[in-house]
Amino acid sequence: MIILGLVAEMAGGKTAAAEYLKEKYKAKTYGFSNILQDLLARLYLPITRETTSELSVILRQKFGNDLLARAMAEDIKKDNNHEMVIVESIRREEDIKFLKEISGFHLISIKADKKIRYERLVERREKADDATKTYEEFLKDHERETELSIIPLLDKAEFIIDNNGTIENFYKKLDKIIDSLK
Repeated sequence: MIILGLVAEMAGGKTAAAEYLKEKYKAKTYGFSNILQDLLARLYLPITRETTSELSVILRQKFGNDLLARAMAEDIKKDNNHEMVIVESIRREEDIKFLKEISGFHLISIKADKKIRYERLVERREKADDATKTYEEFLKDHERETELSIIPLLDKAEFIIDNNGTIENFYKKLDKIIDSLK
């Protein structure tokens, strides 16, 4: 099994990469933010960057920084149906602690300029508040603990992709990585 962990700043290309790999390579996607969004939906709370970030902090403070990582690693270990697995939203060192112990794990960093990421965020409208977010609010979001913890991981990856170009170029870079792992 090939396990690809994706780390990138907000709107850097994690979701685009995961969707492409899912479609082309029939990969199964897992995401830490999906776990949090499922909990928020179940509790009938709004799914925004703020509530997702706050829930993450609360859970980690109460149950340990590696709570979601342990759950994610166990889910992946039990996945016998996929040759490729994507972990979409790695944000901190603890997120990869248990994944690194699984054979076939590779960390991919995706980098893009802030202005480009802001334009993508507003355009895609993934969270309820994205469509109306100003550039200043976007920059302020980068000061959240969940965003600051990403920075040290970006240069620790086995593979680093520049995602400032076209989507077609981005896909070619992903294909090259997959070819090197087969």
